[in-house]
Amino acid sequence: MVTQKNKPGALNSDQLLSLAPQLLELLKGVQQVELQNVTLEIGDLEFFIPSSVFSPPFSSALPLPVSKQKPTELIRESYVPLRTEYPGKIREVTLGATKSQGGSRSKTITIGGATAPAYSDILHPPVHAPVISLDVFDMTVSLPMVLRENVKEVMEDPAEWARMNVKKFGADMITIHLMSTDPLMGNTSVARAVKTVEDVLQAVDVPLIIGGCGDPKKDAAVFTAVAEMAHGERVLLNSVTLDMAEAKTLESVAKAARDHDHVLLAFTGLELNNAKELNRRLYEYIAPEQIVMDLTTVALGYGLEYSYTIHERARYAALMGDSELAHPVISAATNAWAAREAWMKMPPEYGPRELRGPIWETVNALTLLLAGVDLFLMMHPAAVLTLKDVIHRLEPANTSPAEPVHDWVSVRI
Repeated sequence: MVTQKNKPGALNSDQLLSLAPQLLELLKGVQQVELQNVTLEIGDLEFFIPSSVFSPPFSSALPLPVSKQKPTELIRESYVPLRTEYPGKIREVTLGATKSQGGSRSKTITIGGATAPAYSDILHPPVHAPVISLDVFDMTVSLPMVLRENVKEVMEDPAEWARMNVKKFGADMITIHLMSTDPLMGNTSVARAVKTVEDVLQAVDVPLIIGGCGDPKKDAAVFTAVAEMAHGERVLLNSVTLDMAEAKTLESVAKAARDHDHVLLAFTGLELNNAKELNRRLYEYIAPEQIVMDLTTVALGYGLEYSYTIHERARYAALMGDSELAHPVISAATNAWAAREAWMKMPPEYGPRELRGPIWETVNALTLLLAGVDLFLMMHPAAVLTLKDVIHRLEPANTSPAEPVHDWVSVRI
């Protein structure tokens, strides 16, 4: 409806309709009409936009032709693995020495040599499979029952304990912990510690790890004497620390390892800068191929994930060219038993202690296996068997690769 505002005698709608023919005649050929002083009352508006406006250019209204020819075979596609090369390499360290090499071991064990992150690339399999060392103590120690029941018959005799670990439980190496030398415990003499190591050397023919008590002065005295007694056996002295440097005993142990051809385990607590500093100090006395690192293993539930990241960072840094971290590493998977959940009596939903402990140790070992650990210190036989089985399954197959399967719909597995 169109009405004229503020004008007397305004036209109503009927009058406007009667004038429509005359208006149409007057508007013929007019391109634009401008209305002034009018009010338009409009209801709903509808816009009609032709669909062709938004049609893609060169589109055809005709349907595309449909091929009636059926496919006769599947599209064949090949897979080419991407080979990643790293500028760095983990040094190889040999433990133990045979008679021809000046020792008395039946074989040697070499660790390290990795050129890629652990099990990350089928084209870079581990150069040397990880190995396992089982623990032996030179004194009666308090062990959870699930551990004690496996070794209770030999706990009073370190040599027999070591023999059982090799013959019955398949240990690749033996770690003899000289705990009784601790000044705050037994404070046994250096001579007795040397005799204990000598007995274990005679009882087994696998490479040895010699563990101290943690006191920097007593460990230095024990390691120096053991290194002289075991000349040429290439044992791993566990361990040297920055505390020894402060106590001015690091030099004596490093020189003993150099003079008698042994390997040192450089221990630091979850700090890569400290690990690099300790290694730099050791380079002054021994070759880098005589150093293994222990970056610390923390139990599941107490920081295992942080321990994993430390090992992973060290391995990546070494592979990217950091020579001060390019050493094999160990993991004391036995630290899993420090977690109360591994041995403590708990509600039924946590499961029996007989299973919890071995599972805790296994999880610790498997986690750091994937971070690149080369040598594991372990105790429970079930955890050892599980880790060995996993390592074997992760090894590359020796058989030739199978033919590619194209007809996967009907293939028989």
